[in-house]
Amino acid sequence: MFLVLGAQLPYWPLWLEARGLSGSEVGVLLAAAAWIKVAANPLAGYLTDVSGRSRLVICTLMAIGALGFLGFGLAQGFWMLLALQILTAGCFQALLPLGESQALAAVRRHGLDYGRSRLWGSVTFVAGVLAIGGSLDLLPVAILPWLLAAGLGLALIAALALPVTAEDRERPARGDLKRLLSDPPLLWFLLAAALVQASHAAYYAFSAIAWRAAGHGTFTIGWLWTEGVLAEILFFALSSRVLARVSFRNLILLAAAGGLLRWGVTAMTTALPALAAVQLLHAATFAATHLAAVHVIAARAPGGLAATGQSLYASVSGGVLMGAMMLAVGPLYDRLGLQSFYVMAGLCGLALLLILAAPRASSTPEQESPP
Repeated sequence: MFLVLGAQLPYWPLWLEARGLSGSEVGVLLAAAAWIKVAANPLAGYLTDVSGRSRLVICTLMAIGALGFLGFGLAQGFWMLLALQILTAGCFQALLPLGESQALAAVRRHGLDYGRSRLWGSVTFVAGVLAIGGSLDLLPVAILPWLLAAGLGLALIAALALPVTAEDRERPARGDLKRLLSDPPLLWFLLAAALVQASHAAYYAFSAIAWRAAGHGTFTIGWLWTEGVLAEILFFALSSRVLARVSFRNLILLAAAGGLLRWGVTAMTTALPALAAVQLLHAATFAATHLAAVHVIAARAPGGLAATGQSLYASVSGGVLMGAMMLAVGPLYDRLGLQSFYVMAGLCGLALLLILAAPRASSTPEQESPP
């Protein structure tokens, strides 16, 4: 799944632009992909929990998503592209929190280090970024949907080997969903984390377009994305040491502060040394936020709602707020260009204020409840 994500995330806006879409139309399609997660992710997560058939749900979503990507190769017109965007995003994005739920179940079952397991997803993401970045310097961008479909086909083969475990047979008790959705500390924490994650909207949507317009080739753009993910990989590799010393609250504080710096510099310059320097802050803006959020959800979600809890976080962070920002960032970029990244810095500033205003629950990372 992360191989497909690395092939899609940096370069999909280039494919949409090559189809003749304006910045606003690109923003609408990317916003639709984010908004569909608001419904698709919790629905897929809850269906997985109540049915106890995680492998079947995952394989079905992969098969439908692969067919949807094949459809892009034949689609004509904005509305058909929009329909396919909703279909593929609804399937593919729902897979990511289901994968997190599978990984965290294995962590609990076998005593694994989550960060050192999760970093392999980032490694394959890098492989996708570099492979497609190099390919698109030689091949037309029109080939991208076919490659994404092939990648999901490989993921489907791997998913067929997923084990059926005791967690799959655990059902949520009556009232568990209500308790999950009415947990104020958890929801407060998720809002701050979602703001930091949503601050990546301009980066995901327009960094490749802006940097290519500044004269950087797609391979260079791929390496800039790769550098950020390498910083993420290093952070995940050291995550057990980080969590032994830093609370979840302070991780989000560091992530928000890193976002203020990262997006502020990105708004000011396209100089390669400056971009290379701030790309290292992806370890803060993405990895630290993600690490804190998945652990908090795993700790606070009632038994039998592990997939639902992870899907709820993905829905809030990648759906509600990311969808709103993707919808806004198209017109912002059309009008402001690079300066639209200042708005992303503002989201991180708001997250910083929210966490600073929240009461500290305890003084040690192991005992701390969010936020």
